[in-house]
Amino acid sequence: MNEYLRPGRFIDSDHPAVVSFSRENSRGENDREKAVSLYYAVRDGIRYNPFQNFTLDEAYRASVCIERGNGWCVPKAALLAACARVAGIPARVGYADVRNHLTTPELTAKMGTDLFVFHGYTELLLEGRWVKATPVFNRELCTRFRVKPLEFDGTEDSLFHPFDEDERRHMEYLHHRGSFADVPAGEIQRVFSETYPRYYNLGPDAAKLSFAPA
Repeated sequence: MNEYLRPGRFIDSDHPAVVSFSRENSRGENDREKAVSLYYAVRDGIRYNPFQNFTLDEAYRASVCIERGNGWCVPKAALLAACARVAGIPARVGYADVRNHLTTPELTAKMGTDLFVFHGYTELLLEGRWVKATPVFNRELCTRFRVKPLEFDGTEDSLFHPFDEDERRHMEYLHHRGSFADVPAGEIQRVFSETYPRYYNLGPDAAKLSFAPA
C-alpha cells in the first residue's frame, strides 16, 4: 500500500506546488469528503487542454498542471492522485482506450481518429474500496460543448457519460489498460507515437494551439 502513498516521478506529491494545492483544496471531516473537494479543485481549477508536447516527460507530470493552469487527462489524473496522497489517501492512476464520438474537427485532424488511447483517470481508496474518478473536462468546457459534467461523490465511480446533453452519443469505453502506482509515461509515449504520429510530434507547435472557450 505504501506505493500508493509515496511520491512518484510523475505523481510528484512531494512537489511544493502540489502540497500547497492539496492543502488549500482538501476540505472535509473524512477521506471521502476530502477526496471529493480535491476532485472538483482539479476538474475545474485546471483547464483541459489536449494539445501538448508529448515528447517531453513534463507533459505527464502532476505538478506541471499547476504551473501551467492546464493539462490533459493523464497529468490531471496524476494531479488528483498526488493531491490525495498529500492528504493521506491511497491513490493510483488507471487507463482505458475510449472513442469520443463528439471530438472536435481540429483535434480529429491532428489525431487522425476519434480513438483516445491511454485515457487517464484516478483511483482512490475510500472506505475500503477503490473508486474511479475522472477529473478531466472542466465545467466551462462542458458547457461550451453541451457535454454533461462528471460529478463525484466518493462512493460511485465517476466515468464519462455515454451521451451528451442532447442525447448524442459521446464516450465509449473500449479497452481497459490497468492501474499503476505511477504514470507509465514511456509506454504511453510509445503507443502515442505509433497511433498518432502527427499528433504525438506536435512538439513546440502545441503551445500555439488552444482548447479554451472562445
